[in-house]
Amino acid sequence: MFAVKLLKRMKNKQLIVVVGPTAIGKTALGIKLAQHYHTEIISADSRQFFKEMSIGTAVPDQDELAAAKHHFIQHISIKEHYSIGDFEKEAISKITQLFEKHDTVVMVGGSGMYVDAVCNGIDEFPEVPASIKQEVQDIFDTQGLDNLCQILKEKDPIHYNNVALQNPQRVMRAVAVCLASGQPYSSFLKKHNTRRPFDIIKIGIQADREIIYNRINQRVDIMIDSGLLEEAKSLIPFKHLNALNTVGYKELFNYFQGEWDLEFAISEIKKNTRRFAKRQLTWYRKDDTIKWIPYNYDLHQIIHLIDKN
Repeated sequence: MFAVKLLKRMKNKQLIVVVGPTAIGKTALGIKLAQHYHTEIISADSRQFFKEMSIGTAVPDQDELAAAKHHFIQHISIKEHYSIGDFEKEAISKITQLFEKHDTVVMVGGSGMYVDAVCNGIDEFPEVPASIKQEVQDIFDTQGLDNLCQILKEKDPIHYNNVALQNPQRVMRAVAVCLASGQPYSSFLKKHNTRRPFDIIKIGIQADREIIYNRINQRVDIMIDSGLLEEAKSLIPFKHLNALNTVGYKELFNYFQGEWDLEFAISEIKKNTRRFAKRQLTWYRKDDTIKWIPYNYDLHQIIHLIDKN
């Protein structure tokens, strides 16, 4: 009965999802759409969840945050455990609340898995015994991430080509599921999609690779000029946390340890960010529901595209 009432209450409600590679202009478009529809923004960028990380994650600045109300920006600490399941539950709850006073809500996403969790729900995986979790942890501790990646490549080449291989937690999780089930991790993906009681329209911003890469390089330079080194230095005591095993911070930790010089560390940030953008596009290209627009879009045309949907 509750589900029926919910469906009736959310009739004609619409979630506009803005996706695309890093530095392409998602934040700017999200704000313009939120202003046009007099609504609020859900952030689905997992790097921007953390209070202690601002410059290196390109958190919207104070003017941007003032231009449209954002949710899930710097709302947790790097010391807290926060899963994709936590985000799905909290984001759907917030979207439901916002639909009480708005017909449209905007979601801006840099993290494909988090966007997918809101739009389609989360896949169900088998239980992994504690002994296998410990086995995988031991492999990581004694043999390193590269060896775990090789195990994943052997057990599940499909997921190996899609997962962020520089993220130990995701690689460890996938390997653990493979070992526990005897089946590829990817075989459990998309067994079902959760039908949401509201309409979803996805807008993807695209540009030629050279333009994307130039924008990334410029953004990294701006981050350095804005104090990224000082921010990263303040987080050295927490560098072992998963939240900080991310582009823009881990490279500078190598610099602080004397392993790299600063020029090389910055070049590595740019290179790894370009690789990240490439993975983002690979993920999004698999979604044929995304309506792609050029990065130098005409806002009125986008609004027309949305309204006729």
